[in-house]
Amino acid sequence: MTAEEKRSFAVSVNEKFIDLGPQKVLEYFLGEFPGRAALSSSLSYEDQTITDMMVKIRKDARIFTLDTGRQFPETYELIDRTNMQYGISIEVFFPDFRKVQEMVRKHGVNLFYDSVELRHLCCNIRKVEPLKRALQGVDVWISGLRREQSVTRTSMQMVEYDETDDVIKLNPLILWTEEQVKDYVRENGVPYNRLHENGFPSIGCQPCTRAVKPGQDIRSGRWWWEDPDHRECGLHVR
Repeated sequence: MTAEEKRSFAVSVNEKFIDLGPQKVLEYFLGEFPGRAALSSSLSYEDQTITDMMVKIRKDARIFTLDTGRQFPETYELIDRTNMQYGISIEVFFPDFRKVQEMVRKHGVNLFYDSVELRHLCCNIRKVEPLKRALQGVDVWISGLRREQSVTRTSMQMVEYDETDDVIKLNPLILWTEEQVKDYVRENGVPYNRLHENGFPSIGCQPCTRAVKPGQDIRSGRWWWEDPDHRECGLHVR
């Protein structure tokens, strides 16, 4: 499909599925794009929910995660628990160690605290470039984004054309609330990150994530030293 065909397809399918549940949407895309639809999982509540839905539809559904090298121990432990519970093997993609070494040599281990530009450099090397490798051969990139999560996500659609990566992007939980996601996790026995019980609603790299107080914005613990209107790592640029 050309870029214009993908864009047109995304618009038409979004209008068709926007009012249906995420399971129906996933059934359609996993059936229409077998082996070419993949979930990029950060092991969040949302991504774990989608993992549960996908595995129930197709045991061979493709799921991958990005290991930046700065993750919490609890995140690594969750990868193992998820694999064991569902009998799957989540693919793990790593950053280019040469680029990481060069970056650290020039700017230090914790460069991301020094400026927004250096934080973006770190995210690009540790996350964005590995994602591009992971998406090779993928036509449909499945994501756990929700409009409620952040001011940068309020206009996102369930099905979009991602021009940056030239893929159809599927956000099956885009209209779900945080409570709906948690209810699904609880009712279906979905494994989740133990840090969620300690005030971490959103979990990324360990140096760039901290616990938040009850009632605070769920993304306020991510890159807390930056302007909230720009707190994205670059994976979901629109």
